[in-house]
Amino acid sequence: MATLTGIDFVGIQAEDLDAARDFYHGKLGLPIMPGPPGAVVFDSKPVPFAVRTPVMDLSSARDHLGAGIALWFACDDADALHAELVKDGIKIVFPPKDGPFGRYFAFCDPFGYTITAHTAVTPAN
Repeated sequence: MATLTGIDFVGIQAEDLDAARDFYHGKLGLPIMPGPPGAVVFDSKPVPFAVRTPVMDLSSARDHLGAGIALWFACDDADALHAELVKDGIKIVFPPKDGPFGRYFAFCDPFGYTITAHTAVTPAN
């Protein structure tokens, strides 16, 4: 029987790819990698992340983009990133707190998706 082996790509949909590039690369520092037309692909580790043009009309879902899905990104310092985003006027969903994967907080991207950032923790051997 064929089985799933794990997530190897994550994508969200948004109409403004320039805004996606500016936010995820310009503000958050994710490197850009080659991708197909109609998408901006970021070389996030260990799984690539992309923003692509919508394949459906998202206008009726504007207030609930990504509802029920958690997108977590590792970062080097959640508290410092939180402070930078607050300074830049980015909407914060909840402030930094300690959790099972280290220090974390959530913010809204320019399209309304909730993104969680956490300080990457190296597992103990």
